[in-house]
Amino acid sequence: QVQLVESGGGLVQAGGSLRISCAASGRAFSSYAMAWFRQAPGKEREFVAVINWSGGSTYYADSVKGRFTISRDNTKKLVYLQMNSLKPEDTAVYYCAAGPSTVTEDWRYDYWGQGTQVTVSS
Repeated sequence: QVQLVESGGGLVQAGGSLRISCAASGRAFSSYAMAWFRQAPGKEREFVAVINWSGGSTYYADSVKGRFTISRDNTKKLVYLQMNSLKPEDTAVYYCAAGPSTVTEDWRYDYWGQGTQVTVSS
């Protein structure tokens, strides 16, 4: 069992940066792949980034590649999403999720946080 709590969301101007975090509880955290998804108003939830259990492998959606960086600290049970060069279209609720492998389909993930709002103003 893994519980996830996101934090660090907020309002930022276009071109700015923000780092959001996901704190996990549970013994099995280091065995899970961790991902970030986002959902904008009126849109379906979409994949953003994923990192494998060790942090040695990452994968990004084309829309954020080169701007966002996912990382994790297994000793602290934290996952981060560093977001640079933010655009208004990045505005969404961002969710972290834990799953058995580095996949992009949300239904494959077992545990979810409650989400944190990121708003990018133009």
